[in-house]
Parts: sequence; structure tokens; C-alpha cells
Amino acid sequence: MREKVVVGMSGGVDSSVAAYLLKEQGYDVTGVTMQTWQEAEGSVSPETGAAGEADCSGVLSETGAAGEADCSGVLPAAADARRVAEVLGIPHYVMDFRREFRGCVMDYFVEEYLQGRTPNPCIACNRYVKWEALLRRSRELGADYIATGHYARIERLPGGRFSLRSCLDAGKDQTYALYNLTQEQLAHTLMPLGSYSKAEIRRLAEEAGLPVAHKPDSQEICFVPDDDYAGFIDQTAGDRVPGPGKFVDSRGNVLGTHRGITHYTIGQRRGLGLPMGERVFVTRLRPETNEVVIGSNEDLLSRRVICDRVNYMAVEGLESPARVLARIRYNHRGEYGRIETISGGRILCTFEKPVRAAAPGQAIVFYDDGYVLGGGTILGAEA
Repeated sequence: MREKVVVGMSGGVDSSVAAYLLKEQGYDVTGVTMQTWQEAEGSVSPETGAAGEADCSGVLSETGAAGEADCSGVLPAAADARRVAEVLGIPHYVMDFRREFRGCVMDYFVEEYLQGRTPNPCIACNRYVKWEALLRRSRELGADYIATGHYARIERLPGGRFSLRSCLDAGKDQTYALYNLTQEQLAHTLMPLGSYSKAEIRRLAEEAGLPVAHKPDSQEICFVPDDDYAGFIDQTAGDRVPGPGKFVDSRGNVLGTHRGITHYTIGQRRGLGLPMGERVFVTRLRPETNEVVIGSNEDLLSRRVICDRVNYMAVEGLESPARVLARIRYNHRGEYGRIETISGGRILCTFEKPVRAAAPGQAIVFYDDGYVLGGGTILGAEA
């Protein structure tokens, strides 16, 4: 009997080719498009569970030609995913994950900004929605695996643990955003794109006749399509959003008035509106006093970074200090440093060279010879 795999199909070229490759490898493939934040006619209310005009129960709604209910209008991505599924000859469904997405991603995103931290919504979505929620539902439906179009490789190490390994196309590697996956999730996940470059993926899509072969990649956060993070937070949090406050330097001298701490992040230079006569940057956010601290580029450099909420991947825990390559944000190439466990299960990373703009709330991910050792959430940094 063929093993069954549910492929999360976003309507883009990567997940579409993932479905194609797995079918070619002999898996019993089903495509699923996840409804996360979009509202559309016929969609299911995450609060009440009541369906609209279309017969979409919210658990599993078929959009393929064989299904009685045509729910392709639930969200725009479903239309492209459905067309790909028809070319591949696989069933395609829409699953409603708006409740999980609201609680685990959107609410988290807003709360982090209100607390003066810089969140990682994609990391939260990966752990709690794209994996935890999708895997649970897929397993209930009899699937052996879930699969995605991420550029990463999953390998089982000699000791039995699963870990992510950087993909062959370093420019597309997505292991940083996946460091928080659990061993159970990795054991039931397939990532067929890790050995391909983006150019190869588009070529495969062309050869397979997939209608999304030249579809542009999405760049922005999905639920903030206009890239106005602060506006989204203002609309969502209402009167909880702090108003204007003071720009100050490290000594507490007042430099001007800012629009509210949710408009700023560590390392930001543009949009400050300060006539300083030199390049200045946001170096710290103080939500308790509603202050934004301004300083020089040198003030952003740190050798010591502390993180908590650690997720170990290649190892069960850190038994002794280790030299690793550490990345402090998605597009950071990484610097070498020494990690060690300190009080409360936190990790201190002491870098060999200073890193710039280590922002509380962002992830720091540790690599050992290309494998993800683990990672955590940045608490703070110091020179």
C-alpha cells in the first residue's frame, strides 16, 4: 500500500512542485490549502463554525472536480492550487485554520510589538499551524506524512534524532524559520525541495505543465499585505496601543517625539524624523516608559546574546559548551560563537565577532556542520 502524504499547497510554485515530486516518487498525494486569515464568501466562521452559502464544513472542503461542494472561492490561493491539483490528478481540499492562526500567529504578533519586541510570525505559524494543526488533522485522516515546499532537508542522525540540514541552495535556505519544529513533527514530514535550486524548481514546474511555473514569490507577511505593520497593530489592538512618546539617547536626554513604539524595531534608521546631522539608529525600545532609545551603529554591536524558550533539534540538550554558527535573523549569514547553558535553561551565545542589531523577540538559531542544533528566542544582547 502506498504511503499517504498531505501536501500543504499555497498556490505557489514551490509547494506545487513538492506535490509533483512526491507523486512521481510513488506517494498517495492529497493537496490541502490552508485558510488562515482570509475572509471570503462561503468561508467558515472561526468563532461559530457556521458555514456560509457554500457547503464548506471547515474540517475538509473539497475543491476538486469530483467534489460536490465548490469552495474554491474560500481564498484566492485555492484557485491556483486547485488548477495544479487538476494537472497532477490529485484531490485538493481547503482546511479552515483561522482559529489557530488568529491565536498562535496574529495575536502573538500584536502582543510582541506591544511589549517592544520584534516577532517572528512565520516561525510561530510553522510550528503551531502549518505543522502542529495540519499534522494533527492529516493524521486523523489517515495520512502518514505532511509535506511542504520549504527549502530544507530532514535527516535522521546516528543517535536516532531528526534534524534539519541546510538546503543545497544557500540563498533559499529556510532552516532558520523551521528551527522550532519538534521531533514528532519532523518524523512525519517530507521536504522534497532541499536538494534543488529555485531555478531547477521552476524548470520542473515548466516540464510538468504546472500553471504556476512563473508565479512570483510572495515577499510580505501574509496577513499584512500592504506592509503596514503599525497600522495593522493599531487596528487590532485599539486603545491598548501606546501613543506618542519620547526619543531619548542612552543618557536619557530627550531628542524628539516618536509616533509610538509599535512603529520601530532595533536597528531601524529610516522614518525616524530626527534632524541629528548624522546617521542614527533605534538601539532599544522601552515599553514601560514608552521611550525609543537612539544611538550610533556601534551601539548596535553585541558579542553576547541570551535566549530562552530553547528548542533542541540535533541534540536532546546542551551538555557542555559548544562552538556553533549562529544566525540572529532570517537573512543573517551567521557568525561563529560559543554557546553554554545558564540559569533557567537559557543559552548564552558569545560571538567571536560582534553581531549587529540582535533584536529581542527574534530567533537565534545554532548550526553544527550544516545541521540545526537548536535555537531560541532572543531575550537581550550586550557588548
